[in-house]
Order: sequence, then C-alpha cells, then structure tokens
Amino acid sequence: MYQVGDWIVYGNTGVCRVVEIKTVGSSWIGGERLCYVLEPLSQNYTISTPVTNKKVFSRPIISKKEAERLVDQIPSIEAQAFHSSRAQELAEHYKSFVATHDCGDLIELTMSLHVKKQQVVEQKGKFGAIDQKFMKQAEDLLFDELSVALGISREAVPEYITSRVGDGWWPEER
Repeated sequence: MYQVGDWIVYGNTGVCRVVEIKTVGSSWIGGERLCYVLEPLSQNYTISTPVTNKKVFSRPIISKKEAERLVDQIPSIEAQAFHSSRAQELAEHYKSFVATHDCGDLIELTMSLHVKKQQVVEQKGKFGAIDQKFMKQAEDLLFDELSVALGISREAVPEYITSRVGDGWWPEER
C-alpha cells in the first residue's frame, strides 16, 4: 500500500503524488472502501482510485540510483527506427513500449523516434502525426519520472542527461 506523499506511476497518466488515502462509500450502499487521491505531476486535477484497483497499472517511481543508472546507459542504446505504412501497426508498436511503464523501454522508444525523425528530415519528408504523438507521450512519461526521481525540474532533465553522458545523447545530435 502506498503512503501519503509517495510518488507513483499511475497508468498512462504518468507520475502522480498520493495526496490522501480516504474511505469512501457507506456501509449500506455497497460498503466502504479505501481510495487513493492522486495528484498528477503535469496536470491540474485529482484522481480517486480504490486502493485495491487492479485494472490500472501502478508502481512506485524509480529511485535516484536507478535513474542515474538508466541515464548512464543512454550512450550504449542502439535505437532503430520503426517504419510501417499502416497507421494501426505503427500505433500498436509504439503502444507496446508505453504499456510496459518501464523507463528503459521509454528511453528506447524516444530514441528510436528521434532516429526516425532525423531520417525523415534528411529525406525532406514529414514526420508523421502518430510518430509525433508517441514521441511526446514517451518523453513526457520519461522526463516526468526522471525529474521526480532525481529531484530536478522536468525542464532540467535534458541538461542533466547532457551533463552525465555528454552531448550527442539524442540520435540527431550524434
């Protein structure tokens, strides 16, 4: 069970802080149950979800040490662009990375999309809307979690990564 003040990853909402644990319902209508009240890091609303909710993925955010280890591995990641002429196949491929809720997978997805963007720009083409959507989603989920784990602002994450691994950590900078 999470505690008030804990930072967690909650489904595709991303990083949330547990702001309250409260009892909801009444003993005569379906019974009482404990609920978390979550405050997303990047949005202005709260989420109330049962403590026993198994339908939406949740986990504690990674530790500072895990975040540092992930960042240090970035230069060794060989990202490959994924191409498909079918929008549904493209979206399903990207969703499979996001659905793991794993920072390593989000790094790989983000970097592969940057490789693809670089290839498209070099060929004077247009970076697709699906590619753009998933690049933003993966970066938002990743950078939010790294920012909380490292105790820095989200805006400072790219600079932090550069300070640890040097310039050229995004494929278009290599």
